[in-house]
Amino acid sequence: MGSLRDIFVAIFVVQALLASVAMVSAQGSTNRSLWQTLSGKAPFVIARGGFSGIFSDSSFGAYSLALLTSLPDVILWCDVQLTKDAAGICFPDLKLDNNSNIADVYNNKQKAYLVNGVSTKGWFSIDYTLKDLRNVILSQGVYSRTNKFDGNNYPIMTVQDTYTQFKPPGFWLNIQHDAFYAQHNLSMRNFVLSVTRNVNVTIDYISSPEVAFMQSIAARFQRSATKLIFRFLGQNDVEPSTNQTYDFLLKNLTFIKTFASGIIVPKSYIWPVDGNLYLLPYTSVVLDAHKEGLEVFASEFYNDVPFSFSYSYDPVAEYLQFVDNVNFSVDGVISDFPITPSAAIDCFAHLGKNASKKVDLLVISKNGASGDFPGCTNMAYLKAIEDGVDVLDCPVQMTNDGTPICLGSINLIDSTNVAQSSFSNLTTTIPEIMQGSGIFTFNLSWSDIQSLTPVISSPQSDYKLFRNPRFKNAGKFLTLSEFLAMAKNASSLHGVLISIENAPYLAEQGFGIIDAVLDALSKAGYDKQTAQTVMIQSSNSSVLMKLKGKINYKLVYKVDEDIGGAQSATIDDIKRFASAVVISKDSVFPENVAFLTGVTDVVPRLKAANISVYVQTFSNEFTSQAWDFFSDATVEINSFYVGAGIDGVITDFPKTSDRYRRNQCLNRGNKIPSYMTPVQPGNLLQLITPAYLPPAEAPNPYLTEADVVEPPLPPVAQKTPTSSPSGTAAAPTSPNGQPKVTACVILPLVAVLLAIYLLF
Repeated sequence: MGSLRDIFVAIFVVQALLASVAMVSAQGSTNRSLWQTLSGKAPFVIARGGFSGIFSDSSFGAYSLALLTSLPDVILWCDVQLTKDAAGICFPDLKLDNNSNIADVYNNKQKAYLVNGVSTKGWFSIDYTLKDLRNVILSQGVYSRTNKFDGNNYPIMTVQDTYTQFKPPGFWLNIQHDAFYAQHNLSMRNFVLSVTRNVNVTIDYISSPEVAFMQSIAARFQRSATKLIFRFLGQNDVEPSTNQTYDFLLKNLTFIKTFASGIIVPKSYIWPVDGNLYLLPYTSVVLDAHKEGLEVFASEFYNDVPFSFSYSYDPVAEYLQFVDNVNFSVDGVISDFPITPSAAIDCFAHLGKNASKKVDLLVISKNGASGDFPGCTNMAYLKAIEDGVDVLDCPVQMTNDGTPICLGSINLIDSTNVAQSSFSNLTTTIPEIMQGSGIFTFNLSWSDIQSLTPVISSPQSDYKLFRNPRFKNAGKFLTLSEFLAMAKNASSLHGVLISIENAPYLAEQGFGIIDAVLDALSKAGYDKQTAQTVMIQSSNSSVLMKLKGKINYKLVYKVDEDIGGAQSATIDDIKRFASAVVISKDSVFPENVAFLTGVTDVVPRLKAANISVYVQTFSNEFTSQAWDFFSDATVEINSFYVGAGIDGVITDFPKTSDRYRRNQCLNRGNKIPSYMTPVQPGNLLQLITPAYLPPAEAPNPYLTEADVVEPPLPPVAQKTPTSSPSGTAAAPTSPNGQPKVTACVILPLVAVLLAIYLLF
């Protein structure tokens, strides 16, 4: 099962790993009196197959990473399968072909068996001895997850070897198919009893969805510390020994209590969703089970499989719904990404609405809370304020009648239904603004734009991840004056950020966007107040140079491309007109096909020059994050703040960032737990074997003086008549603004492998 060298290296790594785990084991702090679990103690985290969201299920890497990144009392889950010679192995399924390379090792050896009455083809464990499986290696069985670690040759491990190699705080055996094995003259009962008699192995939990199996072993564990847990499958699935549906059995928990001390239920049993994937009211399952003295473990938690739009793609929010609500708490959660429930339980549970901020991280909205509502609408702005944003943003665009409004893009197609409206014939091409055609705000009057329907942005729609469809057209757009009035009435806000783009082009077309912004700020009284900071942001240095020294507003320079560094002279130039800079995430932690390759010196050099650094854009969708962040937006935010030292985040989900600042695991000094430790950029990439490595990419370019320095803005021209509604607008003289470079889309999934592999 893998070469001797691989095994020796693995044993060395895990020994060092377990020493690290012992060192941090005292760092969790979940002993509170607020838990509504059956025991009154914090819920358990059960790592299904280890950290199977990253490494292949039940592999050495998966179990090792789970121990390193989870609560000190994490429980390792092993799905037990039996081989032809009755050896018990940890493997996620009856069939071996989905999570291993057995089809390559034993080509054309698949067979068909009846499994729960259904004919099923594949390579089954019952056809191979333990010796036969020595050359079979584990692979990632979920095709939406990265397969880049399949070259590490992780062997299939026996139940005994899994325990003795890791000595986990808790060990859970799940017996899914006792009836199937019995049909093939293999006794799961005999195996379970034999392994529990092994003095070198401690089994803390045994679960099964089969009543007959549970009853057959119940008497042997009456006086044992091992807990028996009955597992519920789909509500309409039929339990084989009673021939009753699991929904029917759920109504008779008194019967379940005769052979089990707890139950596993899919999370939908507790918090169901409607047909549109929004949460329904909770059921009484947990409360009913607790009344019977049964513990409740919720299953099917995956950071990379969205369950309900009600969570806004935030996995921490989902876990908190199960462990920290005013009515109940489950006794444990079963997860492929154990780092997330570990942080949810230890760092975020029981914070309360008035929890203080532990760190000074500025939270700036991106078009308001545009992850939940159409950007720059009243609904998005109100949600951002409610969610704890510090700085509310307004990207200013100009209408045909000279009204400054808030809209995320100058192209109305990006945020409205204009392409399906009577204005669809106004499509034009303006290379100075963007590639391709659009319908621009300055082609329509404010009243025309008010007649359009807002459309929510779904930047990860290529991965079928859509935002809040129930409210995809909610809200109304605001003028800059209306935005400022709303912001001024929000006492929780620290300030506003006004973004000005395309000023050179607009000036040549007769639109004085800078004067319009200053006039609106003055009329709203922002030039005479100090309660809220006013930030003005632009990617055109000419805009900021024009404003420098004339106003008491904070000027922010936006770098519109991914950069690998900045020349000293360039930083000096930026200091002449800005006190803060906005850069992309890739300019801090560069990526190669969604793997972090390292860290640049951009942030420390800018901060050394006394320039604040804000980074964009932080989103909740796991496909927007590098693999290194475990499909968890909180891990990403923590790594940028603690690991890179940024001053602020620009986010379309401000609630996630605001909650991060208040978590109880920050400011613990050297006692910060592993699940609140920043990832080490590049370490995950080092674990990929050469055959699986992505092609090397050229580094991002340095930001030079030529990129930053611009001639002064042109004067505002006499406003010209609107061009013909049809056809292509004539290309005017090119402005002197810098070319815009589209930031690369962060490729899919998952998150990462932290310090485990610092040992390599």
